[in-house]
Amino acid sequence: MGGNITVNSILGTGTIVRFFIQISLADSDDIQPQSSKKSVIGLAPEQPPYRILIVEDAVENRQVLVTLLSTTGFEVREAINGQEAIELWSSWQPHLIWMDMRMPVMNGIEATRHIRENSTSENSPIIIALTANAFEEERTQVLQAGCDDFVSKPFQEHIIFEKMAEYLGLEYQYAESDKAGTLIANLPGISDPSNLTLDHLVLMPPAWIQEFHEAVLCTKEKRIFELIQQIPEPYSALAFTLKKLADEFEFDQILAVTETLIL
Repeated sequence: MGGNITVNSILGTGTIVRFFIQISLADSDDIQPQSSKKSVIGLAPEQPPYRILIVEDAVENRQVLVTLLSTTGFEVREAINGQEAIELWSSWQPHLIWMDMRMPVMNGIEATRHIRENSTSENSPIIIALTANAFEEERTQVLQAGCDDFVSKPFQEHIIFEKMAEYLGLEYQYAESDKAGTLIANLPGISDPSNLTLDHLVLMPPAWIQEFHEAVLCTKEKRIFELIQQIPEPYSALAFTLKKLADEFEFDQILAVTETLIL
């Protein structure tokens, strides 16, 4: 980029990193407006149950997907390596598999090849690779192994839902209002996380609020999502709001609410 970077580090004190790059103001005509992404809150009515297998050895990545999809209405199971994925595919017959490529015991390439070689047209699932490598060489490799598609890490929520809709023909319910302006939510006013208020969190028991506050304060992501899953179905909009804030690491906004409730 025609710039330079310098580092000044003092043991026991800290490090200062400076960089300089050549930039200029962009022309407003060259900036493409970003289309707003509607937030999925569930599957549209009268759709068959879909079984989704998540294969990922990193617990944080796996938990994010498990929570995201299970709260949306999918039947979800998880595996931490390719060998477990093969066993669950054989016994559970998932419709779609999110397959991490780099795992211990057996990687995603080997597991995908085994599933393709031993499946029929009736029990062959959609397999979408999760890869942290954006190089064309690895993308070609995962497709040759039998993956239908791939998504690069870190993945975005709307990409996950778009891929599943593309391959399974899904239809969703969204938090955004329709043309008549009616929000699809069970609680008024919190389909947008920015509208989270004290009145909504007080619906939960004090012990739950205390534990949730401590989990957010210590950034215990797995426990945060476990607690969100405990929110009753009538308060699904609250669960959706908290999940979205956690997915986007907006922990300060959550703490601003919980700190007041536990004082």
